[in-house]
Amino acid sequence: MEAIAKTKYLKGSPRKARLVIDMIRGQNVSRALSILKFTQKRAAQPIAKCLNSAIANATYNAEQQNIAIDPDDLWVKACYVDMGPTKHRRRMRPAPQGRAYREQRHYCHITIEVTSEEKPKTEKELKAEAAKARRAETKKAEPKKAAKKDAAKAPKAKKDEAAETAAPVEETVEAAPAVEETVETAPAAEETVEAKAEEVAAEDAAPAAEEAEKTEGETEAETK
Repeated sequence: MEAIAKTKYLKGSPRKARLVIDMIRGQNVSRALSILKFTQKRAAQPIAKCLNSAIANATYNAEQQNIAIDPDDLWVKACYVDMGPTKHRRRMRPAPQGRAYREQRHYCHITIEVTSEEKPKTEKELKAEAAKARRAETKKAEPKKAAKKDAAKAPKAKKDEAAETAAPVEETVEAAPAVEETVETAPAAEETVEAKAEEVAAEDAAPAAEEAEKTEGETEAETK
């Protein structure tokens, strides 16, 4: 639902009125009224009256067409200020070099259009939505990338584990001959011990044999 309200022959220059009306363009009706309420400009009050008239026109048209409408859903679709007539007064104003200028009284026309249609998104809003969509896509893609990395690392980890398990087996296989060598060295140690014992026994038996020979020699001499 759309409605238009106009205010004609408003006292004041169009340039000063445009400073105020530019602040409510594209705003919600309630926000526009609050902006005009706290604006310290002479044109703010007439513009607020024009806006209230546009809201009333919109609700009236909706009632005539049996359409349910909420005034808070209205927003300012278009608003502009046109130049009105300029009145030259009889009063004169002093000018340089002895001249005089007539005072001019400016007028302007205000037009405000409100609507209840969906407000089109601005460029900033579209850019913000695009940025959010990109962030969501990157967040969704991160787990997939992590899964791919894990899948790529899994075969390497398995190979490393297999290599680690194979290395101790080789060590155990190589350690077995060392045990055999120790077993083989044991008889050699026993043989050395026995040889030493035999040498000691032979050394002990040599004096005994010599004494026996001496005793035998003495006995033979005595018998003779």
